[in-house]
Amino acid sequence: MQHLSEQEILRRETLQKLIDKGINPYPAELWEVTHLSTQIINGFEANPEADDLKNISFAGRLMSKRIMGKASFAVLQDSAAKIQFYVKGEEICEGEDKSLYEEVFKHWMDLGDIIGVKGYAFRTKTGEISIHAKEIKLLSKALRPLPVVKTDADGTVHDAFTNPEQRYRMRYVDMIVNPHVREIFVKRTKLVNSIREYLNAKTYMEVETPILQPLYGGAATRPFKTHHNTLDMPLFLRIANELYLKRLIVGGFDGVYEFSKDFRNEGMSRFHNPEFTQMELYVAYKDYAWMMDLVEEMVEKVAIDVTGSTQVQVGDNLIDFKRPWKRYTMFEAIQEFTGIDISEMDEAQLRKVAADLKLHIDPKMGKGKVIDELFGEFAEPKLIQPTFITDYPVEMSPLAKSHRSKPGLVERFEAICNGKELCNSFSELNDPIDQRKRFEEQLELGKRGDDEAMVLDEDFLRALEYGMPPTAGLGIGIDRLSMIMTNSPSIQEVLFFPQMRPENKE
Repeated sequence: MQHLSEQEILRRETLQKLIDKGINPYPAELWEVTHLSTQIINGFEANPEADDLKNISFAGRLMSKRIMGKASFAVLQDSAAKIQFYVKGEEICEGEDKSLYEEVFKHWMDLGDIIGVKGYAFRTKTGEISIHAKEIKLLSKALRPLPVVKTDADGTVHDAFTNPEQRYRMRYVDMIVNPHVREIFVKRTKLVNSIREYLNAKTYMEVETPILQPLYGGAATRPFKTHHNTLDMPLFLRIANELYLKRLIVGGFDGVYEFSKDFRNEGMSRFHNPEFTQMELYVAYKDYAWMMDLVEEMVEKVAIDVTGSTQVQVGDNLIDFKRPWKRYTMFEAIQEFTGIDISEMDEAQLRKVAADLKLHIDPKMGKGKVIDELFGEFAEPKLIQPTFITDYPVEMSPLAKSHRSKPGLVERFEAICNGKELCNSFSELNDPIDQRKRFEEQLELGKRGDDEAMVLDEDFLRALEYGMPPTAGLGIGIDRLSMIMTNSPSIQEVLFFPQMRPENKE
């Protein structure tokens, strides 16, 4: 049984009063909106006598109301901003029962209700641009009260909707009472559009690949597993779309990209959500050095399109995306921040270095994972300005091409910014015999207990055996990039509906 607060009970009683008076609290007919709030305000500032401001039809959510005898003021909020409107009892709802509608507005319209207003723009005696209402209409009754911020005489704020768990769980309320939150998602959309414009201008094709996959591949992580009843077979939510996009390169496309929802059954933090968005790009006849130049150019454009500058404030750091970015090899980065050259060390020596640095290493980890742990602990957090880390050990990169001049390494880079990975790129491995060997090495790691080791994909190997041209691949984290471009401290801030624990109804 639904538990109702005292205010929720009162609102349901008001709802019934409206129905008893013959007023539909959820009318179905069209309410044409001719102006947004900002269009009224900016238009009146530019030309108070403009004809279109003399016949306004507006709609928004009731955010405040001041009853002043026969005249009242109220504030509506739409998708753009807030605007005040003025109501005089004998003027509203011409041709209908004025006293009834005055009663509806004064007593039965609550904060949070969706209201339609028709009238004209004017400036009040206090100088505020407002709507002089000639007609008002209830468009949707809110049965729950909004959390309205109140400030007492001492300046203490009460009832502010700031608890992160409440905000993320009830994003719909968050965006009503904290309208600045909507700007984060406006910027995120600008970011996605900026990348799409950049790639489309290069004539690369946006595609779609399967989310439900018989084998998960393209990354080292644990998947989510489900079951298809008709086919009676297990399926996995994709952890990456890499192997399918490379099949399209085999099929003859020169450049393909996809904004993909990916799913990884791993830990949650302010940098990780089990469901996240990546943009993956594959371009034939290119390599990782070429892709580094593309990433610099593309992300610099994104920063300008989203923020108006190459410089972006992120917490205490002013990050500059202007090209060129600094570049280290992975071994150079570890040596820079630990003073230790690990480039010629075997697994036993690496484990001793980790122990000397008091870094715990899981016994199931192979050599590549140990190196990754050293980099992640001692180098990555120190990389604040955008930096390319290149030339990774082969054990860390089973899908990347062997380095053309450095044995034991692969042609791979990651872009690190504000201490976190932004993107990952390879000169893609297109030798099917080498690729099979790498997959088999991953299977051995799996036997050692590494539950993030890759599986062997026979169909992908078959595709490579038909011949894939030299290819550069890129995966860029849209959520992480959005965090930086919006100065958001956690990934939950840039996701409309982040994953949450089950709600405690108590």
